[in-house]
Amino acid sequence: MTFPKELTIQWLKENYENGRLTPREVMKEIIQRSGRDEEMNIWITPPDFEHIEGYLTNLDTLDPVEAPLWGIPFAVKDNIDVAGIPTTAGSVDYTYTPEEHSGVVAELVKAGAVPIGKTNLDQFATGLVGTRSPFGEAHNALRPELISGGSSSGSAVAVARGQAVFSLGTDTAGSGRVPAALNNLVGYKPSLGAWSKRGVVPACESIDTISVFAHSLDDALTVDTQVRVRDERDPWSKDFSKAAEGSLQTFCLPKETPAFYGSYAADYQKAWEKAVEKIERLGVPVAYVDTELFEKAAEILYGGPWIAERWSAVGSFVEDNPGAVHPVTEQVLRSGAPDQYDAAALFDAMHQLQALKLEAEKLIKDAVLVMPTCGGTWTREQVRENPVEANSDMGRYTNHCNLLDMAGVSVPAGWAGEDLPFGLTLFSLAEQEHLMVEAAELFTSSYGETIPFAVCGLHMRGYPLETQMIEAGAVFVKEEKTAARYQLVKLPGEPEKPGMIKQLHSGTSVEVEIWDMPLRSLGAFTTSIPAPLGLGKVELEDGSEVSGFICEGYAGDIAEDISELGGWRNLQTVK
Repeated sequence: MTFPKELTIQWLKENYENGRLTPREVMKEIIQRSGRDEEMNIWITPPDFEHIEGYLTNLDTLDPVEAPLWGIPFAVKDNIDVAGIPTTAGSVDYTYTPEEHSGVVAELVKAGAVPIGKTNLDQFATGLVGTRSPFGEAHNALRPELISGGSSSGSAVAVARGQAVFSLGTDTAGSGRVPAALNNLVGYKPSLGAWSKRGVVPACESIDTISVFAHSLDDALTVDTQVRVRDERDPWSKDFSKAAEGSLQTFCLPKETPAFYGSYAADYQKAWEKAVEKIERLGVPVAYVDTELFEKAAEILYGGPWIAERWSAVGSFVEDNPGAVHPVTEQVLRSGAPDQYDAAALFDAMHQLQALKLEAEKLIKDAVLVMPTCGGTWTREQVRENPVEANSDMGRYTNHCNLLDMAGVSVPAGWAGEDLPFGLTLFSLAEQEHLMVEAAELFTSSYGETIPFAVCGLHMRGYPLETQMIEAGAVFVKEEKTAARYQLVKLPGEPEKPGMIKQLHSGTSVEVEIWDMPLRSLGAFTTSIPAPLGLGKVELEDGSEVSGFICEGYAGDIAEDISELGGWRNLQTVK
């Protein structure tokens, strides 16, 4: 079995159902991948059969038809409890081993999902950069010199590197969205209370939520369906259904061009402008609005007394364990110590925030707000040199969300540069989360598109380059024949390969395979094709055309004509 780089629920379920793959084989592949990427500091408790074995055994007692996530591996941020595995919250001295699963993990295991390990994080979920961990700085999945984003750093990178189908993070100020954007993922943050947060080490308990990272919105929503239940043991849990009334009326975009930062600021701005152009073509009215209220709300989170809630969560640990906390984390936490703010300051902030909530409700009722998830990025070295200000920049468009009781989903929105993904976040009011989903589905529909793609040689099933198709995310559809208008040649070289040259007046029908090729993989795939081969339109037997491999005409003068065989597989039969 050749595994794709990106693991998805659909791909695994299809291969489980047709018997080509077992969960144990998947776990073996994941363990190998985690070992390959060990220096990227993704895991605190890495995947290992010792703690996976019990879940694999349990799968034998579950009906795959009735367990929607049967055999699906997922990673868990290490401030969320998994029974029997230490929870560190990014601190060795804080470590404890829970006897039961957190509420969300319990629901996922009930649905057949397999928790494979605990991932790295900015210590005590305090940071948006992924560099504040005694377990090492998590590397970006695409460009290791860049930050991964945080605080759910390892969770995002694990999915992006194909070591989990989805992962759990937490989100207080953007930790479930920033790493998604920086690693080309979907990051889904539900309305506060929609998912249980029982068994989560708190950061700011009143505004914390668990989130999910996945390669697609569909996978994220599949997880949401399983964990959106009222938890009677969680005092923050609410009965929150997305099946609310109303449909999307407006996309709200910032009136002023967002400010971008870092070495790639200009590239990020261009990516934003392209994304805006796409939104304007989606057929939904667009309103350009003043976003100052969201900036004011964001300032309250770290520039006011709300930071005291972080001190409330772990301040006693900081005091009792000198030197045990990352220096930058301790600096942030101590800014919320009791001598910094009094109760009056907190009530003033609460009153200001309540007024801002009312403004937000009026502004985006029956609408979604669209902002860049991040306005740029930094290298890990740059963050080490300027840890507080760089981190603050990363939260510029995320910090307001939970304070204003909004839902948010970060989705891939193109590229700012080579291996430099760009993400948008769509926000809705808590009770209108269904509008956020509607908007995200509309925006991402083309991102997930595939095209039929014809191959005629070494990329067919059973041949050496089939792996390139699978790694690109392509899926075999059917065998087909071209119109009788082609010359089939055997190109010289090692290895030998075929080429199809279209003829003006006569030719042969050639056997081909049709695969579904993701549009987002096509560019990178094209660069791997050597001359005289290229991509073009292939005419099929029924007269329709699909994209696929073609060959330049001059190859007919240097290659052996094998048209009479009618296909590359027939050449192998003759041999």
